[in-house]
Amino acid sequence: MHYSVYILECSDKSLYVGCTNNLEKRLREHNNSKRGAHYTKIRRPVLLKYSENFKTLAKARKREAEIKSWRREEKLELIK
Repeated sequence: MHYSVYILECSDKSLYVGCTNNLEKRLREHNNSKRGAHYTKIRRPVLLKYSENFKTLAKARKREAEIKSWRREEKLELIK
């Protein structure tokens, strides 16, 4: 199994960072399901802008926390 850290762009142009073990399913949830994060539910639709894969959940969570700590400009630079 692998884990993905991802960045979504919401309809209001804000960015959302998350982590999952099934990126396609999680993206569908963010856009269509009541199971999507509250932040993205009220900012639909969302678009996948970036993702990275990891072999362990611990490494993925560490990277997610790192990216979440960044300023918007740094996240946009990563997306490029």
